[in-house]
Amino acid sequence: MIDLINSSPAFTAFFCFFICAFTYEIGLWLNRKTGLIILNPQLIAIGLTILILILLNINYTVFDGGANLMNVFLTPITVVLAVPIYKQIHLLKANALPIIIGAGVGSITSMVTVYLLCKAFHINEMVYTSLLAKSVTTPIGIEVSKQLGGIPSITIIAIIITGIFGGMAAPWLCRFFKIKNAIARGVAIGTCSHAMGTASAIEMGEAEGAMSGLAIGIAGLITIILALLIPW
Repeated sequence: MIDLINSSPAFTAFFCFFICAFTYEIGLWLNRKTGLIILNPQLIAIGLTILILILLNINYTVFDGGANLMNVFLTPITVVLAVPIYKQIHLLKANALPIIIGAGVGSITSMVTVYLLCKAFHINEMVYTSLLAKSVTTPIGIEVSKQLGGIPSITIIAIIITGIFGGMAAPWLCRFFKIKNAIARGVAIGTCSHAMGTASAIEMGEAEGAMSGLAIGIAGLITIILALLIPW
């Protein structure tokens, strides 16, 4: 079977796609069954995928090439985020200024916090410039990292970790701080933990999901503008 995976591109693609989908479904089932925040579907899927690759001795390069089939779905999924935004357009029109200000303040806070912490712990410039874009979606984060002279691979890891733990913590933090306004919850989640957090926001409600999806775009735009100003 391993020889077939390594030698057949078509089989590799579908097998790796199956691994991604199957491990995520297991994570989703465990999360719904237990209700525990720590059992995040993405986190479980990553752990199980790594375990399968080790047990079957599948080279990561082979897996990565096959798993690219999953990327085909990224564009339509991103476009689908516009549907709940359109359905909640009345909320957007009525609260445009608070939404923009909320996403802007969140983006600035994220970048300033990273900068101050890295300075406090004497982390070198290349690393902290790689971490500045941790709260935006991956394509934007990679370009911002390159522009600032960072390391894109570190940026990707930081974005993934931020998204996973943001999605895990968001429902609990909203309950702890008694944040009941759907717009506030959605904007906060989308600004801080991009698409992975938006998945949690959608589960909280349609309005939260719509505002979170909108906040991803606003936060990404503001981060790009800030990245242009940082060198200056």
